[in-house]
Parts: sequence; C-alpha cells; structure tokens
Amino acid sequence: MRFTHIGLENWRNFLEVAVPLEGRVFLVGPNAAGKSNFLDAIRFLRDVADVQGGFQRAVSSRRGVSQIRSLHARRYPNVAVEVMVDLSDGKPWGYRLEFTQDNQRRPVVKREIVTHGDDTLLSRPNSEDKRDPELLTQTHLEQVNTNRRFRELADFFAKVRYLHLVPQLVREPDRSAGRVNDAFGGDFLEQLARAPSKTLKSRLKRITHALRVAVPQLQELDLKRDERGVPHLLGRYKHWRPNAGWQNETQLSDGTLRLLGLLWVFLDGTAPLLLEEPELSLHTAVVRHIPQILARLSRKSDRQVLVSTHSADMLSDPGIGAEEVLVLEPLKEGTRIEVAKDVEQIRSLLEGGMSMAEAVIPRTAPVGAEQLPLFGDAL
Repeated sequence: MRFTHIGLENWRNFLEVAVPLEGRVFLVGPNAAGKSNFLDAIRFLRDVADVQGGFQRAVSSRRGVSQIRSLHARRYPNVAVEVMVDLSDGKPWGYRLEFTQDNQRRPVVKREIVTHGDDTLLSRPNSEDKRDPELLTQTHLEQVNTNRRFRELADFFAKVRYLHLVPQLVREPDRSAGRVNDAFGGDFLEQLARAPSKTLKSRLKRITHALRVAVPQLQELDLKRDERGVPHLLGRYKHWRPNAGWQNETQLSDGTLRLLGLLWVFLDGTAPLLLEEPELSLHTAVVRHIPQILARLSRKSDRQVLVSTHSADMLSDPGIGAEEVLVLEPLKEGTRIEVAKDVEQIRSLLEGGMSMAEAVIPRTAPVGAEQLPLFGDAL
C-alpha cells in the first residue's frame, strides 16, 4: 500500500508541482528548498484523517492557512493537496483537498474529491454543503459517518509514520509531556513501553544485533520503568565488572539513539514511512547502508519510505535508481521538483558511470557557498 503520485498547489514552497512516487523515494535539494514541506504535505493528510486530529487541528498546528499558502501565490488562491494511492485492491484511489480561509480566518474546504478507479465516490461542495456552509469547516475524510465508502483510504492516511528523532527529547521526555506518537521522540520510550512484552523483547534483540555494527561494545538492550513509572532505555556494555556496564538513555550518544529510533520504526508497522535526514549524528560507514536497509524493508513488507537527505554517502549506493530520486530546485517563484531520470544532464552523468551522489549533489549546492570562509575575516 503506497502513494503513487502527489500534486501540490500553493503549498508553501510549491506553486504547482506533480510527481510520481516510487516505493523508495530520496528527496534531494539545497537548504530551504522545501524537502520538509514536501513531506509535511503527506503528514497533513495523516493529521486530517487521524481520529485525534481533523482538518481544523491539522491547519491550526501549522499556524493557519496564511502560513501554509505559498508566499508566491496570487491573491487568496486555494491551497491544494492531491494524491493517488495504490491499496492493492486492483483500482487506484484518488484524493484531492482544496482549502482556503473565510473572513474569520477559519479554514474551509473548497473542494474535496475521492475517486476509486473510474468511480467518483465524493465530490464537494454538494447540495448539503450549499444548504449548510458550516459543513465545509470539516472534511468527510475525518468523519466516520461520512467516510464509509472510502474508510480504507482514510485509515491508510492515518497510519503514515514520520520520524525526525531529537535525542535530547528522548533524554528529557518531560519537555514533551502529553504528546502521543511524537515524531521528534518526546514519547519515544513510551512508544516502546506500549508494545506487547513479547514484541518488545523480540525487537530489542534484533536491534541490539544490528546496533553492534556501529557500537561493538553493546551487549544488551532493555526497557524498565522507574519508581515513578517513567520508562528508561538501558544498554549493557562490555565491562570487567559484570553489573557496571549498564547505561540509560541519558548516557547514550546521539548517534546511538537516532540509529535505535530508525531501527525501531523500521520494525514498527507497514504504512508509508517519512524520514527526515536520517544520516544526522551517524557515522558515514553506517549511513552508506541505509538505502540497503530500506530496500530490504521494502522487499520484505512492501513498505514505502520517503527520505529527505543531504548525504553524499547515502546517495552513493549503486542500488539507487534515477526514478527514485526527486531533485528540488528553488526558483524565483517557488520550488521545482524533477525526477532525476527526467533530467538530461543527470541521466548523462549516470550513463557515464558517475554515482547518484556525483550526479545530483553538485546541483543542490548553494550558490556562493565558497564565500562562507570570508565570514571569519569580518570578525
């Protein structure tokens, strides 16, 4: 089950883009090009479909329509997110949500369309919306009494996972008190603790085995609650004293925590996974193998993974296909997205024997970056 296509209109950096999506996608571009904003469009659909979220909350958590709408958009145009989805039932699903804000700055639906193959299951505004415009403050996607005919699509959106783990939040969970399934790791240890005991032990055992590649001294991982009921991640390292090698999450390195988080989320579910710069804090020797992990994950569970990255080490993997890489290029008005295989220059470099990193990374380098060292002269 995966996204096969996405189109964005007036969504933050993007005035109008439409690209296909493979089972594994690498987003590459300079800083502020819109990689995070691209992933956030998919997160937005998840937030709308989430039973704890909804359209109004999804927009307000992004500080309103005016903050979502592209700065390059013309006066008060609609914002739109449109996706095509393969749910392995023989027919493609389509969902389009257009929205704006009313005079009270409330988000309102301008169009909501659901298709399944050649059939249109929903098209709004409908006659009920015209009789009662207040209905347009909610999508049908989020309402169980109106999404019956396409509930499997809503469930698919709601299961999308996003991860950009911040080690400091894992170490100090009180800073994210009250959050559930926090993408930044505020309740990461609670997520582990909520897993059934048998599942937790099995996953920690597999993760320990994998982590030893990066942390050879690691012998064992465990999760225990303290006297206050707060869960703590414990790692046992080689030590000449049998019980002296235990450390908790406050003593684990950023790289260890981030890699552990990645490995956990790889094992947790089969819905599409959105990863934000997974190379951060990791050794280059580990980063080089992330694409292979993703490929095996896709083969085993058919799980789609979308990754934003700046890493030449990651993109040096020879198994990455040109159809899997989306190249973001900032223009005077908005950001353009192209599939690497459709860019003649990139295609020629790849055919000439260059790696994906050598063909793509130079295109994403900031113009004038070589001037940065001159900053030291100004101090």
